[in-house]
Amino acid sequence: MKPVHILLVEDNEGDIVLTLDAFEESKIKTDISVVRNGGDALDFLFKRGAYTDVEKPDLILLDINMPVFSGHEVLKQIKHSEGLKKIPVIILTTSSAKKDINLAYENYSNSYVVKPIDMDEFLKAILKIEEFWLQLSKRV
Repeated sequence: MKPVHILLVEDNEGDIVLTLDAFEESKIKTDISVVRNGGDALDFLFKRGAYTDVEKPDLILLDINMPVFSGHEVLKQIKHSEGLKKIPVIILTTSSAKKDINLAYENYSNSYVVKPIDMDEFLKAILKIEEFWLQLSKRV
């Protein structure tokens, strides 16, 4: 079976390491690409610059507070693109602000998850994302 390709858009190195570690414990075989800012995320998704040969992801984990373009800006471009809008996008962020949650759903985020501060809780959250989005839900 082909691995599930996940694009992780995250600028915090600690959260990147925790997320990668959590998916290593996964029951599903995954291939994870990491980009560290909104500009690189858009280049990756639209196959520009250094990302011309990348595979389209099956799932996107997107932080909101990032350099170059915010997660909201990236999400908006994903969901307005015919070739990308069906990819599930999970906002994975530290922000629990109502305005961020509302804006994410207004721009068609598939889910909004606030990153737990506790490391064990963070790992559990990632495993729950994996369980729902990669095991229970059907992909296009």
